[in-house]
Amino acid sequence: MTRLLSLFLMLSLCFLAFADEARPKIGLVLSGGGAKGAAHIGVLKILEENRIPVDYIAGTSIGAYVAGMYALGYSAAEIEKLMLNENWSAGYSDAIPRELLRYRDKQHRDRFNIPIDMGYRDQEIKLPNGLLRGQTMSQLLQRSTGLVHQFGHFDDLAIPFRAVATNLETSEAVIISQGSIVKAMQASATVPGALQTVEYQGKLVVDGGIANNLPVDVVQALGADIIIAVDIGSSLLKRDALNSTLSVVGQLSTMLTNASTERQKLLLSDRDILIRPDVGEMSTTDFQIMPQAYALGEQAAQSHLHALQELSVSEAEYSAYVAKKRRMSRTWLVAVDRPLIELVVNNDSQVSELLIRETLGILEGDVVTPEQLEAGVANIYALNKFERVDAEFTDTEQGRVLTLNTKAKSWGPNYLQFGFSWEDNMSLESPISFDVGYTLTDLTANGGEWRNEIGLGVDKYISTEFYQPLDSDQLFYSRAKFGYDLKEWEFVDSQASAFEVTHAEYRLDLGIGYNYVEQGMVELGFIFERGSLENRDIINELEYDSYGGYVRFGFDDLDTIYFPTRGNRFTLNLYYRQDSSPDMFGTESSDTSLQIEADWRGGWSVARHAFVGIVSLATVDQQAGTSVHISELGGFLNLSGYSKNSLVGLHKVFGAFVYQYDLARDFLGMNGYPLYVGSSIEAGNVWAGRDSVSLDDLIYSGSLYLGADTGVGPTAIGFGWADDGEMTIFIFIGKAF
Repeated sequence: MTRLLSLFLMLSLCFLAFADEARPKIGLVLSGGGAKGAAHIGVLKILEENRIPVDYIAGTSIGAYVAGMYALGYSAAEIEKLMLNENWSAGYSDAIPRELLRYRDKQHRDRFNIPIDMGYRDQEIKLPNGLLRGQTMSQLLQRSTGLVHQFGHFDDLAIPFRAVATNLETSEAVIISQGSIVKAMQASATVPGALQTVEYQGKLVVDGGIANNLPVDVVQALGADIIIAVDIGSSLLKRDALNSTLSVVGQLSTMLTNASTERQKLLLSDRDILIRPDVGEMSTTDFQIMPQAYALGEQAAQSHLHALQELSVSEAEYSAYVAKKRRMSRTWLVAVDRPLIELVVNNDSQVSELLIRETLGILEGDVVTPEQLEAGVANIYALNKFERVDAEFTDTEQGRVLTLNTKAKSWGPNYLQFGFSWEDNMSLESPISFDVGYTLTDLTANGGEWRNEIGLGVDKYISTEFYQPLDSDQLFYSRAKFGYDLKEWEFVDSQASAFEVTHAEYRLDLGIGYNYVEQGMVELGFIFERGSLENRDIINELEYDSYGGYVRFGFDDLDTIYFPTRGNRFTLNLYYRQDSSPDMFGTESSDTSLQIEADWRGGWSVARHAFVGIVSLATVDQQAGTSVHISELGGFLNLSGYSKNSLVGLHKVFGAFVYQYDLARDFLGMNGYPLYVGSSIEAGNVWAGRDSVSLDDLIYSGSLYLGADTGVGPTAIGFGWADDGEMTIFIFIGKAF
């Protein structure tokens, strides 16, 4: 009986193999079209429901993604789940999340808020060759495909696969047939100018839609007898829609893409099937339309059902086809559970390999999980030294080899940064500030930096700093900074009359510090100050000297400094100084002082609701009026009823509780930037002398505002008031505090 059963199985397999050889080979071609690519999944669903096998598959741009996933062995339902639940919009931003940045880099980003990547080298300005580097998109594709290895050839996949890109130098189509499937997908979808070019076999390649958006010829060359081609290209705009530069540029791009598509359609025969879902008018960049595009893909395939059903095979044949795909895909999916035998670092930067390995956090012997690899790569990228960081697996008989590739920023190693802010409180003054930073990096083996900054407008300063990590892990560092600041303080006396004081100061900091975690540091050092106070009603300029020591402690893992929804930021500064200065009659006086500054800001959220707490304390143990080390209050979420920094004193107490609701997603359908409506309850005051400090003198304040945390910092408009009658209307763009 057993022999008869075995013979029957062998005959069945032979019959299925013969049937597979006898039937025509079917090739599937998936065009590019951005967010409309979900239509491809709808077509795949209909093919599977009607038992239509796919023997060869090729795609361009988003078509390459869907084709690659199908070639790996994923079903239409599995691709639907992965694709429609992924945040594709996030893939078009390479900004490092603030909470992942190192403490020092957070402070620089908050101050220099204009997101421009710019360097200076060889007497010329350097820029990236794309607005985006594709780092986040690469991680997104890695999540979709899992930790599969590099393939010697894409013919080894469950379905032989090709991705199509364009040679940027020659405009010719580049057929990607081997290597990293993630890199193949990304290269095929690299929009020129928007995304950084990808190098493949010595060629600079970009989006394949320019050269061949519907690669019929590629699948024919693989050996397909019958082609099913799915065209999701965009329709040309009508005349009344061509009313802007962007629309004209978009029209030209559509013309180029459609021209390549029309050339490929001429290759189709009467036996072939062309499916054109009704998605031509849809946006290529609005990924919220994916469910609609998916349904339209189903409908379009259904309209060709009679022709498609002629390609159906029997249930037994289709089951064997699916089983073969699954069996082949298991050969590389099972491998992801094998331990790592070697970690290779291809480091194209001056960052030490030891720091890269420790930041990755993956060791030989580990069974690497997708979450572990994604977190490790993200942490390395957050070092803010690299243009791209990616990882690739190679499987051997002994185990897995992980190759980590790091590419230094091509516009470095010397960088320019810019910051800007403007605010108005409906008064005659509208403070504007503009900041420029220039940093020379990799000056020493451990990553020494020479940083120079200048501020113009309401905040005037100039400074130079040398920052030297003392070990290859960059845990310990030394720092020397010299700067000049010029400020104007406005004081209000007991008769409520205001007078301005100009404060000019030279300052030298010499410190040594320890980065105890990526998000925190502690620093000890010496401080030297020399400055002056001047008022036009005072005949003699009052000069002062100050020197002493300091301790600084900081921790910061806020997701954003302006409208946080998670994390905490805490700073504590202690200064012990010897101060000396003459009074207005020329009499010299000297005294010691201890200045303490403590600030905390924390955020947490539930769904669209966010809650923020703020506490700020400061004190100086000198007599009233004898120190220039004052604290300030006033401005948005800093005693909102008062204009910015309108209250000054030696001692400060302030606290606030803020509630914010994100309107963007629920009411406006916006996912790019949250739009908050918020309200705050605040209390605080400043005092000139310690003896006058009393909580009975607290000023209670509040605000209502509408704000967004944009790519250039916060933007808000609101109204603030205080219980003593002070009120202000504030509008600002850029840095608020």
